Amino acid sequence: MKLTGRQLLHTTIACAMAFTLLAAPLTSGGTAYAQEAAADQVKTISTAGMQSQQQATSHIQYNIQAKLNTDDMTITGKQTVKYRNTSKDQLNDVVFRLFADANRSKDTQSSMFVRANGEIAKEYPDKKPEDFLGGIDIIRVKDASTGANLATTNEKQALTVQLAKALGKDEEVTLELEYKTKIPFGSQRLSYYKDIINGAHWFPVMSVYDEASHKWNKTPYSTTFETDYYEVADYKVAMDIPDKLQIAMPGQMSEKSGEAGRKIVTTKSDKTRELVFFSSEKFHKASKTKNGLTIEYVYYNDNNDPAKTAVINKYIDEAFKVIEFFGDKFGKYEYPDFRIVESHVEGVAVEFARLIQMGRVSPNAVPEKDSVFVHEIAHQWFHSIIGNDSETESFLDEGFADFSKLYYYDAQGDKMNGFDSARIDTFSLDRAINSPNDKAGDSPDALYYKKGRLAIYELYRTVGQEKFDAFMKEYFNRYAYRNATVAGLLQTIEDQLGKAVRDRMDDNLNKPNFELKPEYQMTEAEMAEYMRLSLVGIYDGIDQSYPKLPKETMYKVLNKAMHGEPLAIIYSSPVNAEAKKQQEQFFENISNVLNMGGVKPVILSEKQAVKKQLETSLAKSNVIVIGNPKSNSFIQALKPAIIARAEQAGFPWKEVMNTKGLLGGYGIMHPYNKDRLVVHYFWTDDHMTQKSAEQLLAGIGMQSLSVTSNFQQHIVKKVDGSIYKDKHVENPIAKFFEQTE
Repeated sequence: MKLTGRQLLHTTIACAMAFTLLAAPLTSGGTAYAQEAAADQVKTISTAGMQSQQQATSHIQYNIQAKLNTDDMTITGKQTVKYRNTSKDQLNDVVFRLFADANRSKDTQSSMFVRANGEIAKEYPDKKPEDFLGGIDIIRVKDASTGANLATTNEKQALTVQLAKALGKDEEVTLELEYKTKIPFGSQRLSYYKDIINGAHWFPVMSVYDEASHKWNKTPYSTTFETDYYEVADYKVAMDIPDKLQIAMPGQMSEKSGEAGRKIVTTKSDKTRELVFFSSEKFHKASKTKNGLTIEYVYYNDNNDPAKTAVINKYIDEAFKVIEFFGDKFGKYEYPDFRIVESHVEGVAVEFARLIQMGRVSPNAVPEKDSVFVHEIAHQWFHSIIGNDSETESFLDEGFADFSKLYYYDAQGDKMNGFDSARIDTFSLDRAINSPNDKAGDSPDALYYKKGRLAIYELYRTVGQEKFDAFMKEYFNRYAYRNATVAGLLQTIEDQLGKAVRDRMDDNLNKPNFELKPEYQMTEAEMAEYMRLSLVGIYDGIDQSYPKLPKETMYKVLNKAMHGEPLAIIYSSPVNAEAKKQQEQFFENISNVLNMGGVKPVILSEKQAVKKQLETSLAKSNVIVIGNPKSNSFIQALKPAIIARAEQAGFPWKEVMNTKGLLGGYGIMHPYNKDRLVVHYFWTDDHMTQKSAEQLLAGIGMQSLSVTSNFQQHIVKKVDGSIYKDKHVENPIAKFFEQTE
């Protein structure tokens, strides 16, 4: 049952994921793995195209009047859409995406929220399965110039509207649509839960026309990942909502009184890729303005906790810093506003244009270490300003957003969250980075994020920072407020960096089994040090995020040892060969984790050696005891004090140790030293059965030292696996790792 090198790396990665989630609890994860540079000089960057795009009016303009009805959780809407044909084709029809219809069936809803909705269903047993469904009903579509109803076809989340006459190049048509949207209960991009309404995909949105294939995009929303593919548009939205609600939308917002008990909130949001809203009566708002940019954080603070307000303002400061960095490296964020919304999403965070949705924020959060936050801000460049088809080329937004996150942290001198966190990835995948969602399987994070960012990192290292930055500015200038493609990216690479660099990137993206060039990979020594520093940083982050955890929490013995405090491992005197073997197996398992943390414990098994050091070195050490207490010299020598310490910690030591057929672990403060910890992994029989040994070796032992499980003070099981005694503090992310531990 020894951990392999691959398992050790997975442990480190899992811990890193844990720290990401714990640094901003229940946030993250939209919700989420050299060749010499060409001699060509970097070509001069052209900004003319970008400037003309910024100054021109969008070819799609929305004017939406909507009413949010909280009694039945529906939105009734009427929208006028002016569309200008920018293609050379004559268009006989136009297409609107109805992604709200993904909620008509559980089979078409996103699998990303299945776990969360399962928990919500348990929390609200009165809710029926149909309450978790929704959809959008199209009432009518008219030609605004004549008032005539137009024929439509509604199929698989795509509404095709037959135009009264063909639309030539640069010609415009104005349509009027009326609809009613049912908001599902639970956790979805469009949903309501507790006090919040998540408002994505709530209205018909223009599809993207592909001039090369002469077709409108009609792909239904992905059940496994994301299918957000839009043109930028100018929005004017007036939302009629209950007066008690607060609402967040992108753009310049204002409000006025409406009918009795209601108000009208309007927003003007030009050059915006998508229009979403979030609403709750419990929202608080904090904002700051610098250099023409206002950043607003919409958040919860039911108890008016000043610590919560303080950390929210730190997040705003961090957002300014991140936006300035990306603006300098890639191109300016020219919108006058940016919003961040705290919500009840678990395990993910979601990017939208000019707005990001985060999970709940702890007053103990450390914004400077919240890598999910930085990733979502990076999406303002790679999704919002530069768009792409996230159904077929998700790498373009997720890979670049995750690389940008690493670039930011590396520039801050944070090596643990910087490029080294990508270089540690040594696994290859048998599919291409540039794969569509339906080919990514269960690996979109590993493929688009991890491998995607690594391919970009290789490009960065190949050409050097100066040429890379110049290339990124040109890529931004070519595709700002447009939709990029991988083909367009490769062409930009060739134009700026040469054909050899382009060909290497083409192979990296479009062939399976990409691996970083050996000269850019970590050495074994670098990897060992990275893993050690990772664990130290992760465990420190847990302590900072959860300062009130009991001192007897078992994982703390590992953290204390990683910070240089002495650690002793004390075996019991085995009564038979099987017990001896089980003690050695247990130590072998935890020694792998100790080695990752750079911990070199003293190992004692002889009774006389323990007795000799009891009041000297052992009195100054943290201690891990392994085996039956009756044959352990450390336990027997300090038995009365250990029993007293155990009682103080709420562990019934005498009852447990005098009961046959039990196994487990507990933590107590050292009888001789209030600053040291004793953790005892035990069994009360002479030795364990094979099934019991598996529980202790692979289960209790590793989980109690891990930060991806509940924070355990003690746990005792019967040989059949049932719980006999248990005391822990719930770890909010433990459920995300239940199947892997």
